[in-house]
Amino acid sequence: MKVQIIMGSSSDMPIAEKAKAIFDGFGITYDITVASAHRTPDLLKNIVGKSDSDIFIGIAGLSAALPGAIAAHTIKPVIGVPVSGKVNLDAILSIVQMPPGIPVGAVGLDRGDNAALLAVEILAVNNAKLEKKLIRYRKKMRQKTASK
Repeated sequence: MKVQIIMGSSSDMPIAEKAKAIFDGFGITYDITVASAHRTPDLLKNIVGKSDSDIFIGIAGLSAALPGAIAAHTIKPVIGVPVSGKVNLDAILSIVQMPPGIPVGAVGLDRGDNAALLAVEILAVNNAKLEKKLIRYRKKMRQKTASK
């Protein structure tokens, strides 16, 4: 089980850190790379084409074309994370408004943690051990919320 995190810019690292923390907690292997859908399209195509990952997470702001560009080069699941900035709506809409046939899952602004959890849930579909870890994780969340 492996996830490829691709950021459109190194400035997106704080969002990727949220995903890393989740993956570390669940024992999921991941790689993190910077590649731009616009500035380095050939590099992006190469990364996606050669990846042995099961799931991709694309983290991008502004026009946020990165998750869609990743999805154009793979049939594996792609989760998009819009990065907040001066024009948040553009990033959100770029990820959720994909053309028919090239879906991208989307999470909220800056929610690298939710992207990682969604990836874990997808991987857990065929992995009982990971499913049990998710159940424990959710139980701890409920307990933490109830204790407040």
